[in-house]
Amino acid sequence: MNIITNIILLVQIISALSMIGLILIQHGKGADMGAAFGSGSSGSLFGASGGANFLSRSTAVLAAVFFIATLALAYLGGAKRQAPTGSVLEGVQVQAPAASKAPDVDASIPSSKSDAPAAANSTSGSTSIPTK
Repeated sequence: MNIITNIILLVQIISALSMIGLILIQHGKGADMGAAFGSGSSGSLFGASGGANFLSRSTAVLAAVFFIATLALAYLGGAKRQAPTGSVLEGVQVQAPAASKAPDVDASIPSSKSDAPAAANSTSGSTSIPTK
């Protein structure tokens, strides 16, 4: 399956580069229109060869090849994936953090119930921190 993917990828790259080259060497329709109104020697609006010549048709064929190769690569890339059977976290190993000294929680808790309401009911505007 890896060989098929590489071949399709090579076809896609070659078709893309060829398509770029063909697009760059084509004349724009605006250049032919300018020639039709007196600045050139063309006798018709789209030139002597018509609207769809060899370059534009080969560009369309290469665009179709590029599109088909892209769809094939997308299909082969999606076929390799398997549906998950379990949880994503099943394979994760959790390590406990290093033991450190926990802060003393009891120091920030008021020692009695009467300390907390006294600080909340003070009318002086300044708050007092209860202490032991």
